[in-house]
Amino acid sequence: MAGKPPASDPIQDAPEVTAPEHSAVGLPAIKHALRVSRQQMGVRRTALTLLRVNQKDGFDCPGCAWPEPEHRHAAEFCENGAKAVAEEATLRRVTPEFFAAHPVSDLADRSGYWLGQQGRLTHPVYLPEGADRYEPVSWERAFDIIAEELTALDSPDEAVFYTSGRTSNEAAFLYQLFAREFGTNNLPDCSNMCHESSGSALTETIGIGKGSVLLEDLYKADLIIVAGQNPGTNHPRMLSALEQAKNGGAKIISINPLPEAGLERFKNPQTPRGLAGRGTALTDLFLQVRIGGDQALFRTLNRLILETEGAVDTAFIEEHTHGFEEFAAAARADTDWEATLAATGLTRAEIERALKMVLESRRTIVCWAMGLTQHKHSVPTIQEVVNFLLLRGNIGRPGAGVCPVRGHSNVQGDRTMGIFERPAPAFLDALEKEFGFAPPREHGFDVVRAIRALRDGDAKVFFAMGGNFVSATPDTEVTEAAVRRARLTVHVSTKLNRSHVVTGARALILPTLGRTERDVQAGGEQFVTVEDSMGMVHASRGRLAPASAHLLSEPAIVARLARRVLGEDSATPWEEFEKDYATIRDRIARVIPGFEDFNTKVARPGGFALPHAPRDQRTFPTATGKANFTAAPVEYPHLPEGRLLLQTLRSHDQYNTTIYGLDDRYRGIKNGRRVVLVNPEDARALGVADGSYTDLVSEWKDGTERRAPGFRVVHYPTARGCAAAYYPETNVLVPLDHTADTSNTPASKSLVIRLEPAAPEA
Repeated sequence: MAGKPPASDPIQDAPEVTAPEHSAVGLPAIKHALRVSRQQMGVRRTALTLLRVNQKDGFDCPGCAWPEPEHRHAAEFCENGAKAVAEEATLRRVTPEFFAAHPVSDLADRSGYWLGQQGRLTHPVYLPEGADRYEPVSWERAFDIIAEELTALDSPDEAVFYTSGRTSNEAAFLYQLFAREFGTNNLPDCSNMCHESSGSALTETIGIGKGSVLLEDLYKADLIIVAGQNPGTNHPRMLSALEQAKNGGAKIISINPLPEAGLERFKNPQTPRGLAGRGTALTDLFLQVRIGGDQALFRTLNRLILETEGAVDTAFIEEHTHGFEEFAAAARADTDWEATLAATGLTRAEIERALKMVLESRRTIVCWAMGLTQHKHSVPTIQEVVNFLLLRGNIGRPGAGVCPVRGHSNVQGDRTMGIFERPAPAFLDALEKEFGFAPPREHGFDVVRAIRALRDGDAKVFFAMGGNFVSATPDTEVTEAAVRRARLTVHVSTKLNRSHVVTGARALILPTLGRTERDVQAGGEQFVTVEDSMGMVHASRGRLAPASAHLLSEPAIVARLARRVLGEDSATPWEEFEKDYATIRDRIARVIPGFEDFNTKVARPGGFALPHAPRDQRTFPTATGKANFTAAPVEYPHLPEGRLLLQTLRSHDQYNTTIYGLDDRYRGIKNGRRVVLVNPEDARALGVADGSYTDLVSEWKDGTERRAPGFRVVHYPTARGCAAAYYPETNVLVPLDHTADTSNTPASKSLVIRLEPAAPEA
């Protein structure tokens, strides 16, 4: 069956439900990974491909950004990594004949899962204005069409250049260079929708918007707090690191509205105990926090630390921090236990047990993901986490620090390379010195502002380097209507997704090489580099033959587009960059601090760590020259009677907007995605039976409502007052203007909803 896509769109509205599991990975994960891989790639290709994932001479997994250990197993991949590789290295193909048989109107009615299962794109295709079918187009004509629209704009700021986190360092650097030489800082990226709140909070408090720990720090920690994160599904290889930390004596506190199987017990498939035994219990204390209550929890812990004699690292605070007295006064004033318990949903005994574990730890790490970053008050929440670590000197100490766990495999590297709508003046100065043009200085559009600009007619060309913009963004109906107002939409992609069928007046799909494939240019075989979630930079080399002879690499696409659009006005050696990526790295080395002698350092097996002043020297490049305590008021969502707080999340058969299948094995959901997880006591109080169908209706202060129809109710052990459902199906519930303060990240994790009986089908 390898190479044969599914014949029709499967029914997704009749999920089967069993009890959730209490352990993750083990033999079932191996079986599932191999089954999916064989279906997509066949037996031989599966073996050749999976044995090269995340190896020092192999390719970086196109899934998550978890770092590779120094000593690697032959099978250095997880179940979801295998799925990501299988979908990229699939034998299924989307050819011009496919588009001839499927008009856009037909594709628009298909699910995202069905679209993704059709296989790899093989040819550039073009949707002319007024047409309903994509048709083959030459690369030369495709670049001409883009150039026609870009050069016809009244201002470069009428173009938007979006980036997904899978773009390599080399492609990202060229992409931002082209956009800025064209004349705009409109460079939104997927960070705007996930860890922008982390970057905003960390830049203000410690001076650099990245985590301060390396992988080996987890092995040295006494206490690891995992807050608002589900590594069992989203970063499965993290479970191995947590197991190693546990074996070294570390304790783990999990903070989450949902119990997650991977954090309960890990069955390591690399060990006999994991395959045949009970595995390793990871969590020592589970704090089932109410959605959005994390800031209140950490503020209370901070107050209790301040009240405990000898608990504060006074020497560290006096030498390395600023703003302690203001913070301490605010924390000491928050003495209302009743408010804390209402905000967190926890008991006083649970919080005091967590405090005891904190006080017993000299080296503490806090890891987090979107459960902390996608609320209106996300930035002050993460700043409170920093306060918590600063109080006991846990930044710049081995085995301690902040650990935001990124999603896409190079989302952090993209930002390092300059993919940012608000670039630092020093970065623009370095670009100007190196390339001899004056980059624009006005800030550009982030994701939310880009949608508004498209909606309002202030942006007319949308160019996406990877990703699935329409499905990843909030306010689905508003976003789709905005995109359709564009004069031209362009997507550089490996596979079909929803964004290809929600188009501007004209549209292009440009097929590109994947991580698994050989990249041969005029200068010989090339490799690219990526930066993982902990600031390690390493090479990625594909070995498979490209899915089609008509594919171009991302650096080649950018270089050729730049030559066509900028013409003789550009002194940048675009042709040289396409020919030999080492020349790109030479320029990166001269522009971006930490990349000096880039080509030499990346040639070392395993790559190199970027400098991080708070971690390496306990120096903090902030405005005060020290780490900054903050004293924001405590916020949390307030829930009206008869309502629930909804968080959007991924299923286990999903990575971001890519749907690998219709099961969520660890949560007991099979063959369906339109489910809403509700605490049984809440369900009884609301009169909602398990297995009944409901519409999810989000409510907003301005009186507006948004509706997601037809969700099966699943009684599930969520925190009281809280519910959960999968995105992108629930993105329709998130208004475009419902964003985090400071970071402008869509606040998808704390939606006030009511449940209404589903309307009968017509």
